[in-house]
Amino acid sequence: MVGFQDECWWTRLAHPGLFAWAAGDPLRLVGNARDPKGGEPEAVACYGLLRQDTGGMLLRFCDGRPVSVTTEEYLGWACETLAAEGKRVLVLVWDNAAWHVSKRVRGWIGRHNRRVSRAGSGCRIRVAGCRSRPRG
Repeated sequence: MVGFQDECWWTRLAHPGLFAWAAGDPLRLVGNARDPKGGEPEAVACYGLLRQDTGGMLLRFCDGRPVSVTTEEYLGWACETLAAEGKRVLVLVWDNAAWHVSKRVRGWIGRHNRRVSRAGSGCRIRVAGCRSRPRG
């Protein structure tokens, strides 16, 4: 199955990059205070996989930004979902975001594919995305 994957994320802070002028002499710009209660992740991410076979989307929301560890969790979930449908290989087309080309994610994909091969069942991942950084 060929899938085109991308992700986006949003901050949960009310005004993440805003500053305010502080009174006094001299007048200065200071960052807005964060919620003192804290506890909530500062971002939420959405991963999406456009399926070429059905035209549908596999969507998954998670806490935090799309970093390597979150990407690994998403790929594991996507492979489980596709394996349950009888898919054996996911040809994954994605861009060269830092968390896509990281050594950690590449290592996870290699270990995942070896586990699937040893088990004789599951869905392997074949990355077909751009592996080099764009020039200019």
